[in-house]
Amino acid sequence: MATITAPPITAMQAQAEAFRFLNDHLPDRIITGHPRLDAGADVWRVPVVLAYPHLGILGEVGEIVVSATAGEIVTCTPVEEMRAAALVLAEQHRERIEAPIIISRRPDTRVSRLAYAW
Repeated sequence: MATITAPPITAMQAQAEAFRFLNDHLPDRIITGHPRLDAGADVWRVPVVLAYPHLGILGEVGEIVVSATAGEIVTCTPVEEMRAAALVLAEQHRERIEAPIIISRRPDTRVSRLAYAW
């Protein structure tokens, strides 16, 4: 019977390493998704996604692979490819991204303010 052991690097640590890389290279709407352990390769596969606070995740634009033993980035989708994929997704969702959001101050009144979600 095979024994399964947890990798020394946690999903949260792998995600943090990937996020640091993104923070240095891409705009703030491009973030990390939930890491998936690839035990066979001994790495965490961290999806890179385009997301907006009011819309959520619009789609995946790349991947960062982090060593499950050393915590270092092994490989990733080239930055320019991620940027290009994000631009395509943003264009596909442009109307939703640029749409104003109505925020009611109190549910029992008609007073509201207009906020743009940029």
